[in-house]
Amino acid sequence: MNIGYRPFLAGLGLLTLLPLMAGCSESDRPLEPPTRFEGGVFGSFYQVTVMDPLTQGQAQALEEGFLAELESVDRSMSTYRDDAELVTFNHAPLNEWQPLSNELIEVLAVSQAVAADSDGAFDVTVGGLVNLWSFGPEARPEEVPSDEALAERLSTVGYDALEVDTQQMQARRTRDVFVDLSGVAKGHAVDRVGAYLDQQGIEHYLVNLGGDMIARGYREPDEERAWRIGIEVPEDGEQAAQHIVPLSNLSVATSGDYRNYFEVDGQRYSHTIDPRDGQPITHDLVSVSVFHPSNAWADAWATALLVVGTEESMALALEHDLNVLLLVRDGDRWRSIASPAFKDYFGDTLLEELGIDAWTPAAAQ
Repeated sequence: MNIGYRPFLAGLGLLTLLPLMAGCSESDRPLEPPTRFEGGVFGSFYQVTVMDPLTQGQAQALEEGFLAELESVDRSMSTYRDDAELVTFNHAPLNEWQPLSNELIEVLAVSQAVAADSDGAFDVTVGGLVNLWSFGPEARPEEVPSDEALAERLSTVGYDALEVDTQQMQARRTRDVFVDLSGVAKGHAVDRVGAYLDQQGIEHYLVNLGGDMIARGYREPDEERAWRIGIEVPEDGEQAAQHIVPLSNLSVATSGDYRNYFEVDGQRYSHTIDPRDGQPITHDLVSVSVFHPSNAWADAWATALLVVGTEESMALALEHDLNVLLLVRDGDRWRSIASPAFKDYFGDTLLEELGIDAWTPAAAQ
């Protein structure tokens, strides 16, 4: 998701709800679960499914509430709207501390923590390089950028030029970097919607913002059956579910290199750029799914691990005890590799049922 270059909401709609009629009786009308909400957001989509019993009026109030949470994230972190807090921060004088909202400081702190732990594989200042390689708002080049152009853009990138003070709730840029939170803001938005539903006493729900998800409770509460989510791979140009994984009281974010790319002289260039050298990734790791209590953390880590490739991503997963599932290109087929934390959480039986390999050094070969 690119929260920076898309309108906030488009094509809102509800799968289940009907327009409210005048009078209390319609507002009090019970709805048969599930109650589903869907629409467009951040240039992508949202789907919220609630299994708790609701009335028509309660459902409308829930929708208004979580849409307000999404609008708040957009107002804070978009680089598309001139009135966004992040836009103001990006135009603030260098080396001067800027007071920021709690939520923007929180997301910047998550971003900087993952950047440091991944040695810069995740970097919210990478926007200039993404634009140079044609995946941002700038025009697509007809050829691969020159070494000189890459060197120039690399000089404008570096998470070390962003300082965040979580005690005083302020941040500053020490070089003229452009902070773009598209790699983490959607995950934060998922967390915000989930937290709002928790506050309203909703016990069984699934939130899906453009493929980033958080689940609470069960899709069939009486039977205690978990929600089921699909981990996709590309098949004949379309996305197909490679694995169906149960999800309950957990979130998941997935990053992949197969949805956006271009080709020059037969060479395929991924939209995923390594901030450390300015080059598109070229390894065989095509998808990373990170399961984590916080979708913001999962979102950032999924990007970082996709950048570094199979072996280094598993080394980071081991170091930070990350619950990770990798899809690796192996000729004309796909191999799935689970981190030890994934195996411990989901169990050997699921790995065997889905044909997922538990991580060993040999599994990357």
